[in-house]
Amino acid sequence: MLTIDHLSKTYGAGASGDKALHEVTFQVPRGQVLGLIGPSGAGKSTLIRCINRLVEPSAGVIRLGETNLAGLRGRDLRRARRRIGMIFQEYALVERLTVMENVLSGRLGYVPFWRSFTRRFPGRDIENAYRLLDRVGLFDHADKRADALSGGQRQRVGIARALAQEPELLLVDEPTASLDPRTSRQIMRLITEICAERNLPAIVNIHDVPLAKQFMHRIVGLHGGAMVFDGTPLDLDEATLTEIYGAEDWTLMRQEHADDQAAERDSQWPLPEVAG
Repeated sequence: MLTIDHLSKTYGAGASGDKALHEVTFQVPRGQVLGLIGPSGAGKSTLIRCINRLVEPSAGVIRLGETNLAGLRGRDLRRARRRIGMIFQEYALVERLTVMENVLSGRLGYVPFWRSFTRRFPGRDIENAYRLLDRVGLFDHADKRADALSGGQRQRVGIARALAQEPELLLVDEPTASLDPRTSRQIMRLITEICAERNLPAIVNIHDVPLAKQFMHRIVGLHGGAMVFDGTPLDLDEATLTEIYGAEDWTLMRQEHADDQAAERDSQWPLPEVAG
């Protein structure tokens, strides 16, 4: 379980400092996929980066299991980061390496330097990487260079690489921002299925509200660095969305999402035979 307790982040000193997060508190139990929503500057990315300590929190507790991540330094912090898988918006792949090599890079924190430098990984890691590629639908692409893949395929490699760490928590930063609507749903479906299979907790920073309502188990809304909503997708009504984002035509947004889903279903139907 992940526990966030009164987490705050202030940039700058004194009373004039910019509060990016203000006493954010919630828990994510095993197997739950939690979506973070909110406008630009709400603190979503800062929150994720505080959890994996890419950003230093100003106050509060970040506990993964029994470990307070906020208090770790040096080797202890490096070890703790191995327990957190990260999936990035821009994929963060090494373009000139193969799909398999990119997935195996998720094991770099576990192997000696000479193995990582020569890219000679244990047989167990290689076998597991093949299993992960099969799970994300890229088994036949293992030897392709990463720069030969589509955006959706690159994101699948990123998912497999994060899982190669054998993490206890997934942090996912806008995984669909660069993808078309159909591929976005496929990626979100894959993430939620894998979390269910592995009983993994996950936090997903997601800008697409209809997509969040379709796939997230739970949603936390941020505005100005503070939590203004914590509930199920069904609880996220138009009044709450307006509190989070400001005025918007939410009915139109829902209709556009429904149209995208219908177009996806239609594209999967077999084409009728042409007579004659």
